[in-house]
Amino acid sequence: MIRFGTNGWRAVMGKEFTFHNVRLCVQAIANVLHGKFPKGDITVIVNYDTRFLSERYAAEAAKVLSHNRIQVLLAERDSPTQAQAYQIIRRGAQGGINFTASFNPPEYNGLKYNTETGAPALPDETAVIEAEIRRLEKDFDFFPRYPRSEAIERIDLRADYLRFLQDRIDFEAIRASGLRIAVDLLYGTSREYLDEILEENDIPVEELHGFIDPYFGGMAPSCTEENLAELAALVKDQNCGLGLATDADGDRFGIVDPEGGVVLPNLVLALLLNYLVTQRGWQGGVARSVATTHYIDRIARVHDLSVFKTPVGFKFIADLLLKGEIMFGGEESAALGLREHLPEKDGIIAGLLVAEMIAKTGRSLADLLCDLYKEHGERIGGQRSVPLTSSREKALRKLAKSPPSKLAGRYVINAETIDGVKFDFADDDWLLVRFSGTEPLVRCYAEAGSRKDMRELLKAGLDKIG
Repeated sequence: MIRFGTNGWRAVMGKEFTFHNVRLCVQAIANVLHGKFPKGDITVIVNYDTRFLSERYAAEAAKVLSHNRIQVLLAERDSPTQAQAYQIIRRGAQGGINFTASFNPPEYNGLKYNTETGAPALPDETAVIEAEIRRLEKDFDFFPRYPRSEAIERIDLRADYLRFLQDRIDFEAIRASGLRIAVDLLYGTSREYLDEILEENDIPVEELHGFIDPYFGGMAPSCTEENLAELAALVKDQNCGLGLATDADGDRFGIVDPEGGVVLPNLVLALLLNYLVTQRGWQGGVARSVATTHYIDRIARVHDLSVFKTPVGFKFIADLLLKGEIMFGGEESAALGLREHLPEKDGIIAGLLVAEMIAKTGRSLADLLCDLYKEHGERIGGQRSVPLTSSREKALRKLAKSPPSKLAGRYVINAETIDGVKFDFADDDWLLVRFSGTEPLVRCYAEAGSRKDMRELLKAGLDKIG
């Protein structure tokens, strides 16, 4: 069954993610677009990542769209998600389809749909697409043997995005600092994007995995500590001041310090928010998902900034960016969005902004983290995931419906149910239990002032769902 989760539709290739289902989904999107724009011309930008068959799926989508009188601008090579979002906005397209499963394992593929704003589609929009899929699927048998080639144009996404990015980072300060940077492209779409913009600005770069491997070296293409072990070793061996990585579709970041330690995304978000407010003088609202660190709240309180809390899924933060209600939004899954940039997460600008922060403050990541702890206290976060079973599903629904007043020997100050159930305790400690929107898992998150308290909260959450 085709369902859009927190970030599009993802499934295992050859099982649910098939050419037939791709055609069905794209046909449904085409029908929805004709209903949304009944009187005007429709243009859709189609993009893809480096996964097995992604380029073929994109070509098939282009065929379906072209047979539906929709102009297709097809990426001439695999490209990051945010580069596609920029083209949607720049060209005034009516939408974008991107074949990627982001950081999921190699056997997965996926389809992301962005609206005419460049932002990921919100649930009410994807619900309309799902309903159209249900209407079509019983008798759907469409095989476009010959595309309408006059309706398909190949375009370059890279040059425009890199020009757009150039003015958003102080590359002169990074170059003047003498910072040496190692990058791990994880066999993904950021090759000749992240490395190239650094090289074009005469910043010394050491590179890993800047070529296509549909199996991603036998791992899931995510910026985890385990996956960035080679980058950590390279940073130390080459005496680099920073290591940067992005996931398969380039929209999530990974940061490695000079000692070879992977900096947790929550800490990176806190450092960047603090930097933007104190050094760039940014003011405005900030947003975080319910699973993201409360460092965001603590920094916001100090600087009198409004905090918006969203369900997990960057589309909700993107909506706030579009409305002009926030200047910064982040998720613990290494997602960052900024005002006057794009209504889409961008792992490339996140990494470059960390480099700018180090260069302009003249302080190492370790020193910046010490400053953060001194000013805002130390927060320890953790996460566990367990397979989704019917009994765990029932237990979580029951927990959200009737949250207890006490957990792990501590009184619950507040319980939120905007995504799963989140329990707030004294001293900004919290626990969240929710269904994953991308995999058949139950995820449990906790944050506290000590590792002991964090682990006790995680255990309490896992115990509640069996």
